[in-house]
Amino acid sequence: MTELIGDLTESDILRRILARTPSADTATVGPGDDAAVLALRGDLVATTDTLVHGPDFRLAWSSGFDLGYKAAAVNLADVAAMGARPTALLVALAIPASLPVSLVEEMAEGLAAACAALAPGCAVVGGDLTVSATLTIAVTALGDLEGRAAVLRSGARPGDTLALAGTQGNAARGLSTLFRRFTDTQGAPTPLDLTALTAVEQLEVMAQLRPEPPIALGIVAAVAGATAMMDVSDGLVLDARRMARASGVTLEIDSSAFENAASALEGGEDHPLLATFTGALPDGFRAIGRVVAAGDEAVLVDGARHDLPGGWDPYRDWDAQAG
Repeated sequence: MTELIGDLTESDILRRILARTPSADTATVGPGDDAAVLALRGDLVATTDTLVHGPDFRLAWSSGFDLGYKAAAVNLADVAAMGARPTALLVALAIPASLPVSLVEEMAEGLAAACAALAPGCAVVGGDLTVSATLTIAVTALGDLEGRAAVLRSGARPGDTLALAGTQGNAARGLSTLFRRFTDTQGAPTPLDLTALTAVEQLEVMAQLRPEPPIALGIVAAVAGATAMMDVSDGLVLDARRMARASGVTLEIDSSAFENAASALEGGEDHPLLATFTGALPDGFRAIGRVVAAGDEAVLVDGARHDLPGGWDPYRDWDAQAG
């Protein structure tokens, strides 16, 4: 008989989660008290991201492990984009009582696995549980600047090289495959069968369900003197435009830097790091363009202004993908 969330108490569920999540290296007080206590060496970086069933994921396509991994990865990428070392996660779950307990156990394992793979020493140090009709995962990530200054979006200057670390476009192609291959005639999601896909399609789908941002390269970029940096979550052109506006410059992207330019320019959710550098690029970053002017706050692609919206905006795009 399947054990359901509604069969357990909050304390029971917490014990299941904490049994699957290790301690953070910086935690002097971990889960179990009113709050965690962390020992840091520099300024604290904090960010939060929420994943909601429907607009952000579908249970027909994502396992509990996938959900935990992605929830950690997207937050770790924001910490890395500031040039900080991720130290701890706070996880709040709103869970329907009808879901199996095994799904939450898998989510805890995914959270732990993402931290171990992407940011060793970082771990879940606390959070909250509540019941809801819609599965919602809210993660707050904390990071330590270790005495360094934060790398902001606003530091790009004319003459800088625009560079990228990590893959870009795979997650968008994976999402397209999911909607094309695993929905019914009404557009509702149907169960994912990875064995029905080619090896390339599997890689792209997993980039969407379980992204692998280059977390360690955030510190590498900061130490190398990155003048601006951010993670690409909503689309390369869309996020580059945000950097251009914050810095008061124009950015030019070379489409020839990408094998599949269309999905690379418009797609999001791979969470690579977009950065600008005045000097040589550090290992792990490759040039994709340049900072060409001050004041216009635009993005050019191959010399032509790119003003189309592109990318992901939940308030604009949710209705089109709901089903």
